[in-house]
Amino acid sequence: MKYETTRAFNGDIRRLKRSGDYDLFAEAVRRYFIPAAEHRVADPSSSWPKRLRVKRVQGTAGVWEMTWNFKQPDGRATWEWIELDGEPAIRWRRVGSHSIFADP
Repeated sequence: MKYETTRAFNGDIRRLKRSGDYDLFAEAVRRYFIPAAEHRVADPSSSWPKRLRVKRVQGTAGVWEMTWNFKQPDGRATWEWIELDGEPAIRWRRVGSHSIFADP
């Protein structure tokens, strides 16, 4: 699955790496999110893994959230579906704690 990132996401990732939580995020994306997103593209009626708690961000158009860590500090990421080179793709918008919802 192709993806792109926002400037805000790139800054969030740098902070996540310093905090030591990057590996948890990367594993959740690699093991659960990407396979589920690819399955969702093939079958839009398929459901997301419950462990990621994927849902739309309230008050936004087309922005989704997933929770990749329920322990403190919590781990959240926001993203949206886009198209790259004529294929469905992901634009990662923000990653971090619940505070990312101030500007998802």
